[in-house]
Amino acid sequence: MRKIYHALCKAEVFICGLGFLFLVAFVFLSAILRFFRVSMSWNIDLAMFLLAWTAFLGADIAWRSGQLVGVDIVTRRFPQKIQKIISIALYIIILGALGFIVIFGIKLALTERVRTYQSIPIPYSLVTLSIVVAALSMIFSTILKIRRNILDFNGNSSGKQSTGGEK
Repeated sequence: MRKIYHALCKAEVFICGLGFLFLVAFVFLSAILRFFRVSMSWNIDLAMFLLAWTAFLGADIAWRSGQLVGVDIVTRRFPQKIQKIISIALYIIILGALGFIVIFGIKLALTERVRTYQSIPIPYSLVTLSIVVAALSMIFSTILKIRRNILDFNGNSSGKQSTGGEK
């Protein structure tokens, strides 16, 4: 199961990187072509599509690896056990919020399945699904973070941020 999870994480990083590369290329190409007065409106629509996917997948990658900004100015003075209890409570709240995002994201994707971009025949529901896919992946990462905090509750007191990934 870990190998499948790590393979999916690597695929997510690759897709996010490739999407970002194409996003930059499309925006740059659009700017160059606009200089020569050539309009390619599909370029901007495709760039917005890629922006949604790379932003949400990138947020999941940052969440999984512990790269998101956190404020621990109050909790860092607490004992390790209290810190872990607070972390677990916050992860459970985050898990609930991600569940809502998945449920309502799927509902939104179903209502937008007919609406398409103006210049390309891509339905908006594919863009909406980017947040659903990222939230599902974040749910798995959050569950792993909760599991790690519970397993390390009495043991490791190094104070390191859990990355959520199992090695």
